[in-house]
Amino acid sequence: MSNVTYLECGLAGERLPADRPATVSAAGKPLLVRYDLDRIRREVDRDAIAARPATLWRWRELLPLPAGVEPVSLGEDATPLLPLPALSAACGVAVVAKDEGRLPTASFKARGLAMAVNMARHFGVRTMAIPTNGNAGAAMAAYCARAGIAAHCVCPADTPRANLDEIRLYGAELTLLDGQIDDCGKLVRQWESERGWFNCATLREPYRIEGKKTMGLELAAQFGWTLPDAIFYPTGGGTGLIGMWKAFAELAELGWIGARRPRMVAVQAEGCAPIVKAWEAGAEFATRWDDAATIAHGIRVPAALGDFLILRAVRASRGAALAVDEAAIRDAWRETAMRDGVLLCPEGAATVAGLQQARARGLVRPGERVVLYNCASGYKYPLPA
Repeated sequence: MSNVTYLECGLAGERLPADRPATVSAAGKPLLVRYDLDRIRREVDRDAIAARPATLWRWRELLPLPAGVEPVSLGEDATPLLPLPALSAACGVAVVAKDEGRLPTASFKARGLAMAVNMARHFGVRTMAIPTNGNAGAAMAAYCARAGIAAHCVCPADTPRANLDEIRLYGAELTLLDGQIDDCGKLVRQWESERGWFNCATLREPYRIEGKKTMGLELAAQFGWTLPDAIFYPTGGGTGLIGMWKAFAELAELGWIGARRPRMVAVQAEGCAPIVKAWEAGAEFATRWDDAATIAHGIRVPAALGDFLILRAVRASRGAALAVDEAAIRDAWRETAMRDGVLLCPEGAATVAGLQQARARGLVRPGERVVLYNCASGYKYPLPA
């Protein structure tokens, strides 16, 4: 038994049962998992959860895998908040990086794919497929290997070599395409239709959000059940930003945190910034970004299925969507390593550049508490010269 009550279309509100594998709503939009929060409020104590071992699975009552089902796990421990004193001094704010590179497969994709693979296994799925810029495919391949599920990954041909080797080593079938991740997604949808393979693409199943949601749950506990003033998040498909916003809403409804929210700042690269363009235009949806290019492969996503959910969270939080150029990403990558001793991934470096831009534009005020998300280990990428 779990506390899940139903699945809900994030756009139209359509409700679907949660007792079988699910993809997207009738409108073709992401499904969100809804819980019996009244029961959780009655039966679950916040401090009791905080006293449990600090892993992803401490949040079982707020996750979809039914109680009593042993999770397929690779050791999803809570990730640390690393102070960045040199960057803090330079920006005049208290900056910490949440280092998601400490997770299994060395990226925050482990959170979402751990949940997706566990739920797929629970529902009897035997073959999964995913379009990926690298880290999500590696995470799915690892958890599928552990769960005994066949895995197929489709990557752009210029995906970093470390990711491709990792995917192969986990035993997944790997297909390379000339094109972008949404081109890879077309092939996966074809396989889904013709071969019946389960499509685990970003936001095309409801449970990756629930795994990524634990970033927000964990952050609230680490901040003593308060929240920072601003969160800078490297945004491609945006699952984590959507998941954290959902986590904060659930925690507030449970009475575990107050009504105050952090400003959510979606950081993209200038070479692929569809969310920034839509935010600046006041649009509800983003248009596809042609000829996307950036060294931060994880945020090279020309079209996000959950674009409207990202934009809603940014606007509701009075946040922002910022685009940073390649030189700023490289400079932030080097400077954070040299001055604070922290080796970020390029997507994490983009959030540093985003913070620097935000301070210059007055979007972050002196003395505020800021969290940057470093989404993967820097060792998974070709390092700058």
